[in-house]
Amino acid sequence: MASHMPVNHSLRPLYRGLALLAGLFVLAFGVLGYLDSQGEPLLNQGEASALGLKTNPAFSYASIAAGAVVLLATLVGRNLDRFVDMWVGAGFMLVGTAMLALMHTDSNVLNFTMATCIVSYLIGSVLFTAGMYVKVGPAAKAAAEEKHRVGVA
Repeated sequence: MASHMPVNHSLRPLYRGLALLAGLFVLAFGVLGYLDSQGEPLLNQGEASALGLKTNPAFSYASIAAGAVVLLATLVGRNLDRFVDMWVGAGFMLVGTAMLALMHTDSNVLNFTMATCIVSYLIGSVLFTAGMYVKVGPAAKAAAEEKHRVGVA
């Protein structure tokens, strides 16, 4: 049985906007973190921060890449944004969980704090949710999906 993601959802523009804002936040965090952590070792657990969250060069580079990918996919659309939002959102939640487990150890390679974990979960949730509602398709497919959703035979 096929997945039942809404097609041409009426709130699609809202979810695309939220994904765009999440991508902008992540990109801005990465750029500001890069500027603040210049000259530090790649996996440093120092005091560099951006937008109130601790960072290091590795986390800044990863944030720049993730933010750029989300922004580009959202601007392209055409279901590429759906794919990227769902995978990157799941990635943010997975990294947040891993760093939560490793927070007070030497293995905290991304310099996460509790606040960073919470923001990672929030960004991941926003992106994953956006990915579920930005699917586009022909009107006939949207009508068939709606018919299946409401259970009309």
